[in-house]
Amino acid sequence: MNAKTKEHPASSAQQPPIQKNTNHGRIVSIPDEDQCLDAVQLHRLEHSFREWAESSPRADVRLSRRRIVLIFLLIRYTGAKLNEVLSLNPFGDIDTKRQCILFRRADLMSETNPREVQISEDLSGEIQRTLDDPAFRNPLQSRFGVDPGFVRRKFYERAQACGYPKRLGSPELIRKARAVEMMQGNMPLPVVQMMLGHSTPNLTSSYVSFSEDEIQQVTRLFLEREASRKTSARNAFFGKILTIHRGDIQACVNLTTMSGHSVTTVITIDSLNRLALKEGGLIRAEVKAPWVILEQGDKEPACSAENRFHGRIVRIAGGEVNTEYAVRISDGTELCALVSTAGSRQLNLNVGDPVWALFNSFAVVLHID
Repeated sequence: MNAKTKEHPASSAQQPPIQKNTNHGRIVSIPDEDQCLDAVQLHRLEHSFREWAESSPRADVRLSRRRIVLIFLLIRYTGAKLNEVLSLNPFGDIDTKRQCILFRRADLMSETNPREVQISEDLSGEIQRTLDDPAFRNPLQSRFGVDPGFVRRKFYERAQACGYPKRLGSPELIRKARAVEMMQGNMPLPVVQMMLGHSTPNLTSSYVSFSEDEIQQVTRLFLEREASRKTSARNAFFGKILTIHRGDIQACVNLTTMSGHSVTTVITIDSLNRLALKEGGLIRAEVKAPWVILEQGDKEPACSAENRFHGRIVRIAGGEVNTEYAVRISDGTELCALVSTAGSRQLNLNVGDPVWALFNSFAVVLHID
C-alpha cells in the first residue's frame, strides 16, 4: 500500500542558510515547553478573547474589551513584554504598511534604533482596521492607557474560561508560549531571541552568518506560513496529535484541530516512522475533494466514516461532468466536495442547506512542514 504522506526533501549541506524546508528550530532543546500553552490552546484562548470582546450589549464596554484583545494579540504574536506593549504609541510604533511593530526601551522612548518585530499580513490588516475605527481611535490618544493589573486580571479570566490554569494565561507565560511555538515551528534560535529582545542572542556557529535581511526573510516566511495554517484553507486542518495506535502494518492517528474538531487517519507504520510522528506533535491533515461525501440534513448520519463535520453549503459550482460544493463548518473551515453532476441532481442541494461532510480515515493525507 502506498504511503499517504507528504514529506519535504532534506536540506543539502551546499544550500544557503535560509531554506523554506530546513528544520531550523530542531537543533536546540526547548526547556519546560510543557509549562505553557501549546499552539492549539493559544488558538482557543485567542478565540475566547474575541468572543468575550463582542459579548457585551454595551458599545463602550465592547470598545474597552477590544483594547484588551489588541494588547493580547500583540503579546501573543510578537512575544513582547506587557510593559513594552503598554508603552507603544499605536499610531507611531505600529507600521501596518511594513507589517512591523517598533518596541522601544521604556527608559529610552526616543531611541533611534528600536527593536523591530515583524507581524503577518493578516494581523497587520486587522490592527489597521481597528485603529481606523474613530470610536476606537479617539480615546487612545498616544498610549493604550490601561492599568497593567487590570490587563493581567482579564488575561487570567480568559485562561480560566478556557479551562486552563490561571497562571498559564499570564502575559509572561503567553510570551514564553510564543517563544516555544516559534521554536517548534522551526524558527531559528537567533531569530526568536532577537524577536523577544534578548540583548545577547545565542548565535550558534550555524547561524553566525545571518544578515538582517536574512533574519527578516526567515521571520516573514514563518509568519505567513503560520497565518496560512490559521486561516480557513479548504479541506485542510492544522492541529495536534492526540493519540497514535500502532498496528502491525498500519497506525491510526487521531488529532484535534485548532477549534476542537477531531480528525482520524490511517497511515503505514513506515510512514509513521519516517515522519517521526509523536503524540503532542503538530501536523496538517488534508482530504481531497472527490473523497468527501455529502449527506443532507442536521441529523448526524449513521455511517462508518470516522470523520464527520456538520456545516452549510456556501457555494455551488456546476459543470457538465462534475459539480463542486463548498461546505463551511462551525470554525469557518471550508470543505470542498466534488460530485458528479448526475449525482448532484439527486442530492438537490442549494446554498444555505445544512449538510454533513463525511470522509473515512483512509482519505486523509498528513503533511509535515
